[in-house]
Order: sequence, then structure tokens, then C-alpha cells
Amino acid sequence: MLNYFLKRLLGLIPTLLIVAVLVFLFVHMLPGDPARLAAGQEADEQTVAMVRHELGLDKPLPQQFVSFFTHMLQGDFGTSIRTRRPVSTEIGERFFPTVMLTITSMVWAVFFGMGIGIVSAVFRNQWPDRLGMTLAVSGISFPAFALGMLLMQIFSVQLGWLPTVGAATWKHYILPSITLGAAVAAVMARFTRASFVEVIQEDFVRTARAKGVRERTVIIKHCLRNALIPVVTMMGLQFGFLLGGSILVEAVFNWPGLGRLLVDAVQMRDYPVIQTLVLLFSLEFILINLVVDVLYGYINPTIRYK
Repeated sequence: MLNYFLKRLLGLIPTLLIVAVLVFLFVHMLPGDPARLAAGQEADEQTVAMVRHELGLDKPLPQQFVSFFTHMLQGDFGTSIRTRRPVSTEIGERFFPTVMLTITSMVWAVFFGMGIGIVSAVFRNQWPDRLGMTLAVSGISFPAFALGMLLMQIFSVQLGWLPTVGAATWKHYILPSITLGAAVAAVMARFTRASFVEVIQEDFVRTARAKGVRERTVIIKHCLRNALIPVVTMMGLQFGFLLGGSILVEAVFNWPGLGRLLVDAVQMRDYPVIQTLVLLFSLEFILINLVVDVLYGYINPTIRYK
């Protein structure tokens, strides 16, 4: 297990290098001149040229990439063009709200999604199954931004129960987490149902029932563990998507997180912030997949890593 873990960590290096190159090229293909945006629309060409030289944007692209990558390896992600503050400081201030929102959304989405999926599988083709799958399809089909605005209209504007913007108290997390986790809960419900339906039809389940084992024990002890591997895989992928998908939800609720920071950076063509954030999201995806692979061995002891 340790050798497998170390090999996967070493495999991060070429992956991140490829991602860094692609992100750097993509960012510099965006329309707009960050020097002009930083200097202001009323600035003359001489001022814009001075700002471009100060930001290092007048250098050839290969030289800019080498400078960016070298400084990144030293822990220096550059300075924000928009705020003139270190990128690490900008991200550090926004990291915790995004992580807390993602964890909150994931916890309730997994809890309710797996619950609906298990109930739907146990009562397959009956009214609980139809109701659960109807909710799942609705959660997948409803756009996140529309759900967010609908929730704000009902619970904030009309009823006045919950705040709409900010992240000061636990009440601020309710509407954004529901909006962000709705699609994940729906996916988890459908995936859990499919996995459970397959496991319930296995011979060892029929044997346990034939021996007189209680149905609750059969579901929890025999079915749940064997159905968890594909569910855990989907859970890891959905957690990664939540981190990246929080961009739209944070924009709707004006959430002070990484998603909102990325939107502002794209609007101002803030190259250092965009590059660092995309690399951070990519690293999070890779690490989540690694954690999911390691969890396989704990869920199913028959799995061995080489």
C-alpha cells in the first residue's frame, strides 16, 4: 500500500506539469489586455506599455512560462494584477469558505442521496422507488443558478428566514449548500440504487435471507459494504466537481470563496490568480482520486495494490 501511494504521489509531477502548460496557454489565449485593464481605460499607450513591462507581459511566452513555473516551485505564485497582493494571500483568505461550503454540501448530499438510493433499491418498482427517482431526476435537471435564485426568492425575500449573501454564520451556509449539493444528491441516489439493485440479486444475499437473517442486517451488513465501492468512486468524483462547480453558486450568492475569486480574476484577466486557481482545482481532483483508490482497500480487503 505504501509503495503504491508513493508511486501515485510521484505521478503527480508530470500530470501537474502538463496541466500547468495547458492552463498557461489557455489563459494567454483569453481575449483582452490585462495591462490595459490594470492601467485603466483612460490610460495612454505609454502608461499601458509601462504596466505591461512591470507585469512581465512584454516577454516571450516561453520565458513567461519558465518564470511562472520556477517561482511556483519555490512557493511563489506571483502577485495579483487586480489587487497587487500576493496570490497566496488572496487564495488563503478565500480557501476556508469554499472548503466549508463544499464539505457541508457533500455531507448532506451523501446522506440523503444514499438514503434515497437504498430505499429505492429495497422497494424497487414500488411507490418509494418512483418517488425517490422522481426527486433524483428533478435534482439533476434543475439548473443550479435557477435553484439558487428560487430558494433566495422563497426563503429570503418572501419569508425572510435566511440571509442571501455572506458567510458569517451557519445560516449563510444553508441556501448555498442546498443549491450546490442538490445535483450531487440526485446523482448519488441514482448511483446507489443501481449498485444496490445489483448486489441484492447476488447469491450471498439470498443465502443470508434463507438462513433467517433479519432484513435490516442483510441490507446494512451484507449489501451496503459490497455496494460501496462504485458509490465511493462516484462520491470522490462528485466531491471534486463540487469544488470546481462552486464557481456558479458562489457567483449567485456572492460567496467570498475561490469560485468568486476566479470569476473576478477572469473578468480582469488576472493571469497569476487564474493559473494558480486552476492548478489548485486540478491538484484537488488528483488527490481526491488517490484517496478514493486507497479507500477501496479498506472497504474491500480482497483488493490488493501493487
